[in-house]
Amino acid sequence: MDIADWRRQIDELDRKLVDLLSQRAHAAHEIGKLKRVAGMPIYEPDRESTVFANVRKVNPGPLPDVDLQRIYERIMDIMRKIQQEEIA
Repeated sequence: MDIADWRRQIDELDRKLVDLLSQRAHAAHEIGKLKRVAGMPIYEPDRESTVFANVRKVNPGPLPDVDLQRIYERIMDIMRKIQQEEIA
């Protein structure tokens, strides 16, 4: 494969990532609704630790676990913001 082929593959992967992130955001929004009704806090450190452990466990590489966790920390920040907007 040449650079153009790899870039096309990256473009396709990006489309899939956007779709998956949108699905995750929808789920976070729905969880925010449930948390509002139940009076639950947005930030749940135990749940976030579980998510980080889960993604590290299934990480095949070459992305190092520490970098994958940094990406997920940012994703979780954004998902918390979505839930805060739902509760507000």
